[in-house]
Amino acid sequence: MSVTKHKEQRVAVFIDVQNMYHSARNIFNARVNFAEVVKDAVAGRKLLRSFAYVVRTKTGEEKPFFEALTKIGIEMRIKDLQEFYGGAKKGDWDVGMTVDAVRTADIVDTIVIVSGDGDFIPLLEYLKGRGRRVEVMAFGRSASQKLKEAADDFIDLGENPKKYLMRIR
Repeated sequence: MSVTKHKEQRVAVFIDVQNMYHSARNIFNARVNFAEVVKDAVAGRKLLRSFAYVVRTKTGEEKPFFEALTKIGIEMRIKDLQEFYGGAKKGDWDVGMTVDAVRTADIVDTIVIVSGDGDFIPLLEYLKGRGRRVEVMAFGRSASQKLKEAADDFIDLGENPKKYLMRIR
């Protein structure tokens, strides 16, 4: 259910990096080309802000990735990976991403959620209820069907893997 995108629309992009990383790796054994994702999320409109929600590990192996995101103009929200007794690990950003999207809703016309996580359905419903256009970009094979249906527009990154993915070296 695509609605016309026009160049005067103000856009904010929110990227669930963990969701995109795991989807790309599990489905395609590849990495996401976030520069292309943001470019197509904006689609010639006015980008106000783009955020990537990332998790930092103790080893710091993700530092070059963080630098690459910053270099292409994506603002980062960083959380340290939580490690629990017994070896369980957690690095969830759903609440932080939701709060930022709600805060940003007053200054944009369109919010693009880059995630296939169905936990964002209440966020989409809230933003649409506030009169905002909400688009979702994710890999269709791993994205929640209900999330796809809740969006004003869904872009399946898996339909153009050459554009949105990079092979793992």
